[in-house]
Amino acid sequence: MRYIIVGTGNISNTYVAALQKLSGSELIGAVSRSERPLRTAPGLPIWKSLADVDQAFDAVILATPNGLHHQGALQAAALGKHVLTEKPLDISRAAMDEMIAACASAGVILAVCYQRRTSPDNQTIKKLLAQNAFGKIFAADLSAKFFRDQAYYDSGAYRGTWAVDGGGPFMQQACHNIDIYTWFFGLPAKVSSVLGRFAHEMEAEDHGAAILQHSNGMIGTIIASTAARPGFAARLEVHCEKGSFTLTDDRITFWDITGISNPADTQFSYAHDGATSAAVTDTTAHETIIRDFEMAARTGSEPLASAESARLTTELILQIYANDTAKTISTRRSD
Repeated sequence: MRYIIVGTGNISNTYVAALQKLSGSELIGAVSRSERPLRTAPGLPIWKSLADVDQAFDAVILATPNGLHHQGALQAAALGKHVLTEKPLDISRAAMDEMIAACASAGVILAVCYQRRTSPDNQTIKKLLAQNAFGKIFAADLSAKFFRDQAYYDSGAYRGTWAVDGGGPFMQQACHNIDIYTWFFGLPAKVSSVLGRFAHEMEAEDHGAAILQHSNGMIGTIIASTAARPGFAARLEVHCEKGSFTLTDDRITFWDITGISNPADTQFSYAHDGATSAAVTDTTAHETIIRDFEMAARTGSEPLASAESARLTTELILQIYANDTAKTISTRRSD
């Protein structure tokens, strides 16, 4: 497949590197309203809009800020091009619905790069959950305590804003981890949260906690932060009828489940934890997402992170924001 990357900021470099490693996948250029070149592929052509592209291509990769994803998706769908977007799908229900409807009407694939779903250990847990192998699950506790300095938020006017980023660490840094939570357990029936801003000059929260009550009785907790110096590995601890297990940065690091041997894949090498930096140097998981995306485009199969599935992650985050009992972030825009 032949690709256009929309957006030439930092995350675009990850997709450039991933495409360069995939035989049969070709990056032909990028779209940038400022006409800024791709840093890691400076010789490729740059257009100001998708409508200006004068070469044949099959799909777009959206590497724009969160709240602009729907714009690129709608433009691509109008041209009949498949869409792979950086996470999250978008930051509002209306935008996500519009994207999904436009791509469905155009008959093109819309997928999201939630690459943590490619982890062998995460996939193993997903299969065991489908088999009800753990018995009743009564607790799932997700901790995504990361750190970003003020310079990170100062590096782009949109960072940490409601209108473009869609929020703080819940929508931005921790949404990958929250996506695994929703992929495993679905949406809760009830959400209560407390959010605050403690270490940064920004609009949105930089630390918060949520308690989630699921219809089957399971109690979940999620902590998300970019104020937890120096930054910690993400952990998901699950407690169930048959015991407990822990995933640390998508690897099984603790296992005590009656009747099931530890299924950890010790060969898994993807190592981006996101605790202290937004940079991604290991593109293995992105390559897997792109291969899966191309298979879906060729065969019509559902991609690993379909738009409908990824929509649940944004939905949960929006509920966390809407149910902030502290009401400390008074500048939050309404969805």
